[in-house]
Amino acid sequence: MKRNFLTLAILMLATLFVNANEVEKMLSGINAVSGYEKIEKRDTTRSYYMLKFTQLIDPQNAEAGTFEQRVMLGHRGFDRPTVIVTEGYGGDYAFNSKNYMEELTYLLDANILFVEYRFFSKSKPENLDWQYMTVANSMHDYHAITTEFKKYYTGKWAATGISKGGSTTMFYRAYYPNDVDVSVPYVAPLSCALEDGRHESFLEQASTKADRDAIRDFQLTMLERKDTFMPMFDAYCLEKGYTFYVPTSTIYDLCVLEYQFSFWQWGSAVTDIPVAESDSTIFSYFIKSCEPNYFSRKNDLESFSVQAVKDFGYYGYNVEPFKKYINPGDIEGYYKKVMLPAEWADTEFDDYNYRFVTDYLTDNDPKMIYIYGEWDPWTASGVTWLRDRNKKNIHIYVEPGGSHKARIRTMSKEVQQEIMDKLQEWMQYR
Repeated sequence: MKRNFLTLAILMLATLFVNANEVEKMLSGINAVSGYEKIEKRDTTRSYYMLKFTQLIDPQNAEAGTFEQRVMLGHRGFDRPTVIVTEGYGGDYAFNSKNYMEELTYLLDANILFVEYRFFSKSKPENLDWQYMTVANSMHDYHAITTEFKKYYTGKWAATGISKGGSTTMFYRAYYPNDVDVSVPYVAPLSCALEDGRHESFLEQASTKADRDAIRDFQLTMLERKDTFMPMFDAYCLEKGYTFYVPTSTIYDLCVLEYQFSFWQWGSAVTDIPVAESDSTIFSYFIKSCEPNYFSRKNDLESFSVQAVKDFGYYGYNVEPFKKYINPGDIEGYYKKVMLPAEWADTEFDDYNYRFVTDYLTDNDPKMIYIYGEWDPWTASGVTWLRDRNKKNIHIYVEPGGSHKARIRTMSKEVQQEIMDKLQEWMQYR
């Protein structure tokens, strides 16, 4: 037995070594790959590489120059299906983690092609020109990568992403319908405006009235006792070195408003809300629930803020219940005032992407599986309305009581099996 096991281990290592040579030969032959390096992961069934893929800053004008987009390849086999992960932000977590594995890639035993979003983290041109930070240009990035790698990975392809990455998966399918066979967006919004308008009423219906009242009561406590907590808030921001485009008093109010959204987004527990505890305990809970760094000038989300203002969109807050404590004028149009420099104040949101994707999903029936959480505020701007359109191939699954953490694995066993059966049929995977 020992000898047989040793022989098997040697054969496996030899196979991985051969695969590595084949992959490196492939990467060396792709002109758009300007460099690559092997990286170590605990997943020994794949060979992982970090590579730089040369992209056009402006796909419509090559004279605008190029930038290098970070991509991670997890090679399982040229005969395996391939999953392109349409990350919506920077990809440090995936490149640096020893345990990275996207759910769909694991379920399909597939190759991974993880793509960092343009103008985030290390996928930035030397001179950052925000006019080129558009959904359309970003989708061209994914198209260029898929087009190149499909020359080598000739099996079925799927795209997947989470949150903004899930939206990206959805956008990618609309802009380039034939690039992949299957799309699986997780908790993906499709916003129609900078302040979409659907989230406020959605949050007034989440869970039970008792739960909603507990959240509202905590928000009111933080506003009624603002004079007590404001010095603690100022001291915390000073200690952390946070700076803001508006007074910290306004930031405090925004954190109180954000608390409701954050609570439901991450599936927090009402039983954890402090009621009669000490001021320090209440304040610590408040800060942990809605960190003011989110609204600071140096929060590493400038790229997202620019895109939100231009064509991705975002959400607003319901100030009506708090008018006794908060001036609605301080909150109206908050996003441009708080998240970006003053020069963005006149930027008009372009809803072309919203209309384009909505029309595509209305008029077509691509193979797609959407995952949402029932009480996740982002579901308010999702595409659950597609369930009423009698689509054969578009499937919408909403986890009961679920949050932004909704995944295939968080669904019931019956739903998980239904999804797997559909994936196996579509991806021809066994």
